[in-house]
Formats: sequence, C-alpha cells, structure tokens
Amino acid sequence: MKKINASVLVIDDQEEVLIAARLFLKRHFNEVTTLSNPANIIKTISEKNVGVVLLDMNFRYGYENGKEGIYWMKEIAQIFPDVKIILMTSYADVHTAVEGIKLGAVDYLLKPWENDKLLEIIKHAVKLVRKQSKAATITVDYFTGQSEAILKAYKTAERIAKTDVTTLILGENGTGKFVLAKYIHDQSIRRNQPFVHVDLGSLNENLFESELFGYVKGAFTDAHQDSMGRFEKANTGTIFLDEIGNVPLHLQSKLLQVIQSKEVIRLGESKPRPLDVRIITATNENLQQSVIDRRFREDLYYRINTVSIEIPPLRERREDIIPLLDYFIHYMSHKYGLPEKKVDATIMKKLEAYKWSGNIRELQNRVERAVVLAEGEQIELHDMGFSDLDIKMDDENIAVTLSDVEKSKIQECLIMNDNNISRTAEQLGISRAALYRKMEKYNISNT
Repeated sequence: MKKINASVLVIDDQEEVLIAARLFLKRHFNEVTTLSNPANIIKTISEKNVGVVLLDMNFRYGYENGKEGIYWMKEIAQIFPDVKIILMTSYADVHTAVEGIKLGAVDYLLKPWENDKLLEIIKHAVKLVRKQSKAATITVDYFTGQSEAILKAYKTAERIAKTDVTTLILGENGTGKFVLAKYIHDQSIRRNQPFVHVDLGSLNENLFESELFGYVKGAFTDAHQDSMGRFEKANTGTIFLDEIGNVPLHLQSKLLQVIQSKEVIRLGESKPRPLDVRIITATNENLQQSVIDRRFREDLYYRINTVSIEIPPLRERREDIIPLLDYFIHYMSHKYGLPEKKVDATIMKKLEAYKWSGNIRELQNRVERAVVLAEGEQIELHDMGFSDLDIKMDDENIAVTLSDVEKSKIQECLIMNDNNISRTAEQLGISRAALYRKMEKYNISNT
C-alpha cells in the first residue's frame, strides 16, 4: 500500500495514545510525529513542515473542560494559518468541540477512536491542505502598483529580504505595512518558518512582558503552566512588531535588551533562551520627533532602523487607485463566489479624486461592501457607502491642495527672479496681469 505524502503531528499527554496513533498512522502517511508536551508544538510544526495536527483537548489530569486544547489551537492557527487541526477528546463534550469547529478546526474525534474514522478524517484534512496549497500557487498574493514610490519600496524590500537586516516600515494606517512585512518574510530563506505579527499598540501594558517574552509556571497567579512568548514562537522565522511607536517609554528598555542580545528571559526564570529571529518593525508615528520629545529611546530607534522603507499614502499614488480597485473587485468576487461587476468611467474619475484617508484598507473595505451589495451589473457609489456629498467634499480638498502647489510655485519663481514680475510671469507661462491676480489671490507680496 502506497503511503500518502503528508506530515502529521499527534499531540496527547497519554503515552499509550501516542503509541497507538503512531503505529497505525505510519502505515498510511510518510511522516508521523508525536508529542506529549504542547510547549513544543510550534517548534515541531516549523521543523517538520506539518500539514495536519491531531490535538488533544486536555493535557492536565483533573482538567476536562477542553480549554487547553482551544488555547493551543488558537496558537497554532495564529502562527500557521494553513495547518489543518483535528481535535481529540475522551469526553463527549459537544459544546467545546463545536466551539473548536467555529474557531477553525476541520473536525473532532472522540477517544477511543475507530481507526477507519480516524483515517478518513485525516485524509480529508490532507486534501484541504493540498487544495489550499494549489490555490496559493495561482493567486497573486501581493499587489504593488505602478507609482514610482511604491515600486521603489518593493525593490528595497526585495534586496533586504536576502539578508536578516533589522527593518523599520513607515507609513500611515492602512497603507499596507503588514503586507510589505509579510512580503519581505516570504522572499527570504525563512519563508517556510513562522511569521508572527504582534500589534504592540493594542497590547496591554500589564501583559507586555508575558506576551512577548513568555513565562514559567508559578510566575504569577494565573500562570498554571509554562508558556512561550511571541519572540520564541517566531524562532527561526520573522517577528513583525507593528505600531512600535506606541510602546510606553518604561517598557522600551526591555524590548531593546531582547533585540540587542537576541535572547529572551521568561517571567519567573533567570536563564536566557537564545533566539534566531528576523525583526521587522512598523509605525505610523514620526519616531525622530518622538526621540526629540523624549517619548522614544534613541538607542532603540537606531537599533530597529538599520534600513527603513516608507510606504506612501494612497492619495500620493493616485495612478494606483484604479488598478487596486480592479484587483480587489476580482479578489472579493472570487472570495464570495459572485460575478465580477464593472465600474463606470465617470465613477472611476471620482474615486481617483477622493482623498482615501483610510488608504488601501478603506478602499478594500468599500470594494468588499460593494461586491456583496451591488444589485445591478455595475458598482455604483452608494454600493461603496459613498454619498455625492462625500465625493464633492473631497474634490474641494483636492482643489485646495492644487492651490497650495500653485502658490508655492509662484513664490519660488519670484525668489529665483529677484521679485521681477516680468521674468516670473514669462517663466510661469502667464501674463503679467494674470500673475498679479494670482499674487492677490494668494496674498503674495513682491517686496
């Protein structure tokens, strides 16, 4: 009988269960790994390139509510979203099993299992992994655009991806900092290792150390077992520290120590644990100003800023708005199994003029809404949640911006020509009278 080419991981605290699973599954799958300690899950999945996990829901004697299984399931799903998880329990706790299914488990199994049923469920999970992998090979994961600024950003990203240089990504909210960080990871030799995203802006100060650095059993009241932090979970891969500008000053030194030493010490422990991890950070803050204002440590700033990449806001790359619109319409239509709808040229012009304060994230959300709600063959402005007033107001904002540019250009030419009206008007390609009117309009003096 030919074995199925798949890597399966079985996790249970009962040795007899692991032996039984290993003996049976090795007859059907190329690689079967067993674990009794859930603390080693992340490392094992990474090293063995596991596709399917068979996860027990209870790891400690006397605890039969399945919460530990749900906890570890969430950890796996966060770091390895493509891994398929099957839950196991000795107790017919349908409520907890259903919770697990809602959270993303592909199925659940009651112990003692029937071998035929076990094999059937795992084979189904393997098919899902392969289907997902095949789809990923034909899907465009990254949309760059054609504006000079964004092409420059991605070109820099490609170059640094070949190294482990610490990288800082700058840009407003919604410009695609997470996407660029993932792009760097996926272009690197660490692409098959964990990519761990940490939103430092939403991390509670009281949980900062335990979440990032981990803790040992008994370190604090609710520390019932050892737990690795986000840095350890990212070991051999990449950790993406998003919104690093929001880290309180008194916690920045702890972060600096880990980044400098590439070692982490869990709460309640004294021994340092070595890290092999690439570090990418991002912020929408002006960190240089924060350093001046003493809100951000200068040494931490230079430690994370070996190379910086700035992503321009969407209003500064307007040539990318319509290609992005088309991209998201195609993506969302495929996602929801709906026919692709068109956008009228008149509406496209209005969308190009809109300010997009929420950047690409706003565009994506509005397109997703429109794809689902549009009733006709074409997408209208109201399908995207716009009113005529929204677009009108933003047209006015664009006009103000152009006025500012015109005023600045006139002042620049006046200085270059020593306030000579005739030469300035000639350089600008307008009459003296027109120049005087514009100077009056913008309150520009030539003295």
